[in-house]
Amino acid sequence: MSEYDQIQKSSLKLKGAGELSAGKKKKKKSKESKHRLEQVVTSQNDDEEVKTKKTYIDKRTPAQIAFDKMQEKRQMERILKKASKTHKHRVEDFNRHLDNLTEHYDIPKVSWTK
Repeated sequence: MSEYDQIQKSSLKLKGAGELSAGKKKKKKSKESKHRLEQVVTSQNDDEEVKTKKTYIDKRTPAQIAFDKMQEKRQMERILKKASKTHKHRVEDFNRHLDNLTEHYDIPKVSWTK
C-alpha cells in the first residue's frame, strides 16, 4: 500500500462559495433580543463600576505620594513660566541670545570672485 492511497481526489470545496454549498442558512436574531442583551450587559457593567469605585484603595507608599505631588507642582510651575511670556517676548529673548554668541557659529559667506 502506498502512502497516497488515502488522499481525497475530488475538487476542493469551499464554504460559502455560490450554489454549491447551499447547506445551512444563518438565522437572523430579532431586534428585541439584541436590545434585551444590551440592557443586561449595561446593567452588569454599571453594577461592576459601583463595586470597583467603592473598593478602590490607594496602594502607593508615602514616598510615591510625595513624589507625585512634587511632579504636579513642578509641572504647574513650568506651565506658569511658559504662559507668562508672549511669543513676541520669547523671540526677542532668543534674538538677544543669538547676538551674544560668538561669530564662530556664523556661516561664512561664499563669493564667486575668490
